[in-house]
Amino acid sequence: MATQFKPQFDCSEEEWALRQDLAALYRIFDHLGWGESIYNHISVAVPGEQDVFLINPFGLLYDEVTASNLVKIDVEGNNVGQSQYMVNKAGFTQHAHFHRELGARANAICHVHTTATMAVCSHRDGLLPISFYACNFQGQIGYHDFEGVTVRSEEGDRLVENLGRNSILMLRNHGPVVMDRTIPGMFVKMWALQRACEIQVATLSQGEPNVVQQEVVDTHQRDLAVMSSQGGAGVLDFEAWKRRVSKIDDSWKS
Repeated sequence: MATQFKPQFDCSEEEWALRQDLAALYRIFDHLGWGESIYNHISVAVPGEQDVFLINPFGLLYDEVTASNLVKIDVEGNNVGQSQYMVNKAGFTQHAHFHRELGARANAICHVHTTATMAVCSHRDGLLPISFYACNFQGQIGYHDFEGVTVRSEEGDRLVENLGRNSILMLRNHGPVVMDRTIPGMFVKMWALQRACEIQVATLSQGEPNVVQQEVVDTHQRDLAVMSSQGGAGVLDFEAWKRRVSKIDDSWKS
């Protein structure tokens, strides 16, 4: 984690390191084309503080997010940090409910509107087992029917119920929510989901897909679990992409 840029306000070293990683992730999403104007969100729970998380300032593009301007809010929507920015209600409502109800399993959460993931969310059959990446997620995704923009807190209970024990919730006709215990784990999961959706859109454009049989999916997931233990889930991927965006612009560290 980067240390050469110091915080402009009082916070723990652990929080500052987390702020830098989250700001880096916004820059990575932007570099990969996963931004959506000033909308969509990535959030992370603040360690040692109950029901408090960091999220992007509403009104900034992803390439404008820095460690210092991230907004620190509680699950009731109160700004408990020193940012002067507000947050998008749609992002707060959804993320707050997951952070409050799911605890550590949802420490890091992203919601995107990429073309490929929205296309698959809008497909009747959802994500199909037709590629290496799609096989990663079979039986591990929840689906939630579209209810309009997510600004009503009462929808939160249905979101959690439809997620179940999974870590990905495909909001039908909308876009995915991806979560994990760590930022690197969530990032690599989102990266693989994006690839799976891109490949599905391309494959279905050719006609009837070749569907992988369940026994092969089971073997694939078993072996993948063994491989993912190398260096921790997503850690090497995340550090590599941090190096990439730092070469372009390292202002996210400040």
